[in-house]
Amino acid sequence: MQKKSFEYLKLHVSVLLAGFTGLLAKLISLNEVMTVWYRMLFAFLIFCLMLFIMKKKPVENFKDALKITGLGALLTIHLIFFFGSIKYATLSIGVVCYSLVGFFTVLFEPLILKVKFSFIELFYSLIAVAGIWLIFNFDVSYRAGIILGVISAFLFALYTLFNKVVQKDKSSRSMLFYELLGGALFMTVFLPFYMHGTHIQHIIPVGYDWLWLIILAFFCTVLMYLIHISVLKSLSAFTVSLAGNLEPVYGILLAVIFLGEARDFTLSFYAGMILIFLSVFSQSLIKSKSLEKSSKV
Repeated sequence: MQKKSFEYLKLHVSVLLAGFTGLLAKLISLNEVMTVWYRMLFAFLIFCLMLFIMKKKPVENFKDALKITGLGALLTIHLIFFFGSIKYATLSIGVVCYSLVGFFTVLFEPLILKVKFSFIELFYSLIAVAGIWLIFNFDVSYRAGIILGVISAFLFALYTLFNKVVQKDKSSRSMLFYELLGGALFMTVFLPFYMHGTHIQHIIPVGYDWLWLIILAFFCTVLMYLIHISVLKSLSAFTVSLAGNLEPVYGILLAVIFLGEARDFTLSFYAGMILIFLSVFSQSLIKSKSLEKSSKV
């Protein structure tokens, strides 16, 4: 019983670390592209150092390694849009838009995983869409950030689904290594083209940026991923995904506590947020009941 409680504690620590991701991105003075590049590069180097100390090697054939690095590139593009949403709007807007992952998952899961389409899940997902529409139409100043956030949610849904296809019998060590490698390589190749086409003046971290980037890379990337993989071995996938729904809640709480964003909340934001959370937890309830039925059969 104590071991189970400890696993639940680890699970919520991983979700809380995910919630801190947006806060750290908001605190870093670099723009979203530079922030993601430093994050992926530092995370890859830190994990390589950990593997060297533990004398472990990621072993995958070239074809599988290439697929996983591609996933890392897709994850990195998602992060650019997610951090961009936070930079152009607010942390609260960014994490609220993240809740649309469920909507896009419902749409593309039948195509990618070849499962039966769920009209009930689509209905509850559309409630989240209505919430985003409400915020988008009344909070005009946040429209650019909301658009970036919606694209971010779409990309993360694709990443999650393709991750299920590729992962199968792969070790967590190999998955993390090649995804971080793919992310770091993609950003390193993409960065010169990005810098050539834009006029960014701030490319070197200053002051506390270095500390926030190290925390972001180690605690909110490498450590968070390892804890997540660890709890999946002892807790059900549904329990883990249900706890993951708390990430936007943690993100908004952190935005209120550390950034004072509550003063920017409008009535339309509260209404939209309530609709989105209603959608997320309704979908969780549906999945819970379906799992109960399947276990009884």
